[in-house]
Amino acid sequence: MITSIDIRNLGVIAEAHADFGPGLTVVTGETGAGKTMVLSSLLLLLGGRADAALVRQGAARLDVDGVFEVDEGTAERAEEAGGVVEDGELIVGRTVPARGRSRARLGGRPVPASAIAGIVGSMVTIHGQSDQIRLTSQNAQREALDRFGEAAHQELVASYREAFHAAVAAKKRLDAALADRDGREEEIEDLAAATARIASLGLAVGEEEELARESARLTNVQDLRAHCEAAQGALRGGDSVPGAIDLARQALAELEGAGRYDESVVGMCQRLQSQILEVEALADDVSAYSRTLEPDPAALARVHERRAAIKDALRGRAGDIEGLLAWNEAALERLEELSSPDSDPEALERALAAAQERVLELGGRLSERRRRLADSLSAQVDEELRALSMPDASLSIALTPSKPTSHGLETIGFLLRPHPSAPPRPLGSGASGGELSRVMLALELILGRDGSSSTFVFDEIDAGIGGQTATEVGARLARLAENHQVIVVTHLAQVAAFASHHLVIAKEDGTTSVRAVTGASREAELTRMMGGDPHSPTARRNAIEVLGSAVSQSQG
Repeated sequence: MITSIDIRNLGVIAEAHADFGPGLTVVTGETGAGKTMVLSSLLLLLGGRADAALVRQGAARLDVDGVFEVDEGTAERAEEAGGVVEDGELIVGRTVPARGRSRARLGGRPVPASAIAGIVGSMVTIHGQSDQIRLTSQNAQREALDRFGEAAHQELVASYREAFHAAVAAKKRLDAALADRDGREEEIEDLAAATARIASLGLAVGEEEELARESARLTNVQDLRAHCEAAQGALRGGDSVPGAIDLARQALAELEGAGRYDESVVGMCQRLQSQILEVEALADDVSAYSRTLEPDPAALARVHERRAAIKDALRGRAGDIEGLLAWNEAALERLEELSSPDSDPEALERALAAAQERVLELGGRLSERRRRLADSLSAQVDEELRALSMPDASLSIALTPSKPTSHGLETIGFLLRPHPSAPPRPLGSGASGGELSRVMLALELILGRDGSSSTFVFDEIDAGIGGQTATEVGARLARLAENHQVIVVTHLAQVAAFASHHLVIAKEDGTTSVRAVTGASREAELTRMMGGDPHSPTARRNAIEVLGSAVSQSQG
C-alpha cells in the first residue's frame, strides 16, 4: 500500500505532499491543475521511464519520494538489494535532472530503476485511458483470460510455453543437422583420425624439450667426445704435463709442510683433501661419460622421426604438447557429441515429432480450460456491466483455432454486443470510450479478487460516462476498495462521493498544491465538480445529497 508521496518540481507542481490511506482515495481538481502529475510521480516510483520533460520549468531537477507499506516477502527482497525497511515501511525515491541521468533509491540505497520495478512494481496496478486502448489488443485480452484462471491454469500456461520453446529448439537442431549433414560426417572423420593419431603417439608433457636435448647430443657426439677428452686431460694431466689433480696434491703437500709450523693451516689441508677427492670423482665421471659417446645414427633417426611426428600433430592445433592434449580432450567430447544418437538427423526428427506432440497435447488441454474460463468470465462481466448501466450488453470471448504459437493453439478475442439487436463486435472496432472504461472496470473488479496487487490506480477511468452510470462506477470502485487500496483520478462528483479519502489538486498563481478535504471543504469541491457555485446553498445541498446517497449505498 502507498502511504504517502512527496513531489518537488514535477510539471506544474513546485512542491506537494499527499497522504493515501486504505480504501478508496479520489484525486480531483480543475483541468490543468496537475492531476495527471500525481500519476506521473507514481509511475516514477514504480520504476517507470524518467523523462527530463517532466522537470518543472526553471528547475534543475525533480524529486519524488514515496512511502510504501510492504509485506515480509517484499521487505526481504528490498533488504537483499541493500535497502532498509523500518516497521514494515519502505521509502522509494527518484531524482530526474533536467540534464543528465536519473537516479533511483530503495530504502535509502542507490539502485537501478529496474530494481524498483522488480520489488514494488508488482504491488501496484495502474490503469489509464491508454489501458483502454491496450484492452483492444488480443495479447491483453489473452492475458486477462489467463489471469482469471486458478493456479493450476497458470501452471498449464507455463508448461505449454515451455513445451513450445522446446519444440522450437528441437526444430532448430534438426535444421542445423540437415543443413550440415555432409560437413558433420567430414568433421567426424577428421576428429576420429586426429584423436587416434594423438592416442598412438602416447605423448607426455615436457617430451619436446627432452627430445631436443637428445637430438643435440646425438648430432654432436664427436664434438662432445673431444671436449670430454680435453677436460679429462686438464683434470688428470699427461706424461709430461701435470693436471689439476696433480697440482692440487702438490699444493696439499706444501700446506702439510706449513702445518708443522702453524696448526691453523691444518684446516686448509683438510678442505683441500676433500676437494681433491671430489675432483678425482669428477674425473672418473667424465671418463665414464666419454666412453658412452659413440655415434648412433639409428637412435638419431628415431629422435628426428619422433620430433617430426609431434610437430605434425601440433600443426594447426596447439603450440606445445600440453596444448595439444587439451585440444584432444575437447575433440573427443565433440566427437562424442557428433556421434551420439541425439545428433543424428533421424533421431532429431523423432525428438521433434515428440516435442510437437507434446505441444499439441498441452495446447489441447489449455484450449479446453480457456473455453471454460471464457464462459465463466463472460457471465461475470455481463453481471458487472448490468450494474454499470449496460443492462443489455454482453461480452463474449471467442477462441479461434490457429497454428501453434508460444501462447497456445488459438487466438483470443473479446467481442462486445451493446444491445441484443447489435452484432457482437471486437472491442477495438465498435466500443466507445465509456463502454471500454466500464468493460475494463468490470474485468478489474473480477480479476482483482485474486489479490495479485495491493493497490489499484485508475486515471479518469470514468471518461465518457455520467449520471447513474457514474454512480455505479463509484460504487464498484468502492467495492474493489474493500479489499484493496484504490486511488482514482476523476472529474465526476458521483465517483468522488464514494471516497474514504479525498485529495484536491489546486492551482493558484502558477503554483499547484495538494490538500485533503473533509466536511464542508469536501462538499464545496463536490459542488464545484457538479458545475455549481460552492457558495450557493442549493448547489451545496445537491452535493450533500450525492454524498449522502453514496454513503448509504456503500453501507448497504
